[in-house]
Amino acid sequence: MKLARYGRPGQERPALVDAQGQLRDLSAHVPDIAGAALSPDTLARLRALDPASLPAVTGTPRYGACVSGVGKIVCIGLNYSDHAAESNMAIPAEPVLFMKPSSAIVGPHDDVEIPPGAEKTDWEVELGVVIGKTAKYVPPGLALEHVAGYCVVNDVSERAYQLERGGQWDKGKGCDTFAPLGPWLVTRDEVADVQNLDMFLEVDGHRYQSGNTRTMIFDVAYLVAYVSQFMSLQPGDIISTGTPPGVGFGQRPPVYLRAGQTMRLGIEGLGVQQQRTVQARP
Repeated sequence: MKLARYGRPGQERPALVDAQGQLRDLSAHVPDIAGAALSPDTLARLRALDPASLPAVTGTPRYGACVSGVGKIVCIGLNYSDHAAESNMAIPAEPVLFMKPSSAIVGPHDDVEIPPGAEKTDWEVELGVVIGKTAKYVPPGLALEHVAGYCVVNDVSERAYQLERGGQWDKGKGCDTFAPLGPWLVTRDEVADVQNLDMFLEVDGHRYQSGNTRTMIFDVAYLVAYVSQFMSLQPGDIISTGTPPGVGFGQRPPVYLRAGQTMRLGIEGLGVQQQRTVQARP
């Protein structure tokens, strides 16, 4: 099942994507794609609906972020062996954690703002894991039971802020618009093997990233269990699981985003995003 949100920013409505790709409004069944709507019981109820009985959404509405009410985005650094190699960094013994604030979230096709004074804004296609049931001290064998589904995340990063300004990585990861989500939340039952999904990212038509989730160092189940040892994961929380090789700062010489460019990225079965880069104004 594919779930989405559509409409103007702040006025999004919940929807289901039927087998023909048609948006079907879910407002009569859930208030939003958030919180309790992500629970196993509610997802089962939505899955039982006949899509043809739901109102068709006409026109070409804006897609909002596929999940609302996100409490936190927990990101995993250096989680692809081939990305660690291009970064000239050792494979970590344990997952590297950092956070993105919910204020960074935008829709999958919204503009991405380059912050004032930024010089090294970069791209990262990532698999997002959407939590559907509270996870606290969860063993790996039960971890996926707490997952509602998956989505595409663009972990936009300002490398100078991240790596050259001291302290933690968060300051280079949390700028407004640095977390496009969607276009869909694809429920866990529809993804046959989350550890074998092709992924890509292009800038102005040039493909920089081509990878597959099979090169993750720590797999999805391990990550959910691991993060739950340090903080509880609530419905709607997202784990962004790392990126494959091909990021801008890994190019020789490095390549970074500038205003007026177009990013296009996607993951097999989870849809495609496209964003235009614009210069942020103070």
